[in-house]
Amino acid sequence: MTNILYGVLSLGGFALAAGIMLAVAMRLFHVEGDPMADKIDGLLPQTQCAKCGFPGCKPYSEAVARGEADINQCVPGGERVMLQIADLMGVEPKALAEAPEPPMLAFVREDECIGCTLCIKACPVDAILGAPKQYHTVIADYCTGCKLCVEPCPVDCIDMILKPEVLEEWTWQAPEPEHRPIRIGERGHAAHTA
Repeated sequence: MTNILYGVLSLGGFALAAGIMLAVAMRLFHVEGDPMADKIDGLLPQTQCAKCGFPGCKPYSEAVARGEADINQCVPGGERVMLQIADLMGVEPKALAEAPEPPMLAFVREDECIGCTLCIKACPVDAILGAPKQYHTVIADYCTGCKLCVEPCPVDCIDMILKPEVLEEWTWQAPEPEHRPIRIGERGHAAHTA
């Protein structure tokens, strides 16, 4: 019985010593991610469209933080994101590398779809729903309009359509101010007629 007790105690002691060594090593060799890259990544639209020349938003943000990529390469983010990145990094804004496009959505013509799943594999945000040899459809709320699903489709049944404007994203257009001088007599006349 004492041999079992010694075995359990020695195994427990070894586990405790290994745990302490791992905790010390974790503190000594801790490597943090680049905080600037994380902040830039938070500004990007997370479309994972690869239009910037990088496979996704995270690699692009890391390259911008290292100074290996320009701040103006995010096509979906456009001028708004470029200005935010310039402000964050304290650099001068640049002209956009490409003109921003209107928001688009992929649309699968289901009667022509053969269910090959190539579009599902190409979609970086899992916005296409379907199964092998079944019709596929696009979940509009998840689609970022990156167009990466169009090229692999062997029957060319995917169209890019303008994203419908929804109430949550709609904004008023600012009216143009009228710069007409008010005459002295006009102001008093308007007060009397009211």
